[in-house]
Amino acid sequence: MKPLFTAAALLLSTLPAAAQDDAVCMPTDEMEAALVDWYDETPAVMDDDGTIVWASGIGGSWTVVSYNENGTSCALAQGDNWTPNMDAGSLVAGLPYGQG
Repeated sequence: MKPLFTAAALLLSTLPAAAQDDAVCMPTDEMEAALVDWYDETPAVMDDDGTIVWASGIGGSWTVVSYNENGTSCALAQGDNWTPNMDAGSLVAGLPYGQG
């Protein structure tokens, strides 16, 4: 798991179960800056629902990000070995149970 999301997951793990969510959310500008600066990812595919797959290139890392109207974004899933024919739905659906 990517360090940014690992730290957020550790923080979330200390919250009561009802307050936890699988997604890691933060202000959109911080999310996008982290993806660009730390992982060299750029927007690769936009789904019809506005979810964007960020990727670092063919075979590289990828992150599925949903955007909220309140100015926050949530990383729904992340992984490696991205290919151009992967959309957000198939990436999230293809994760082993308990991830994403």
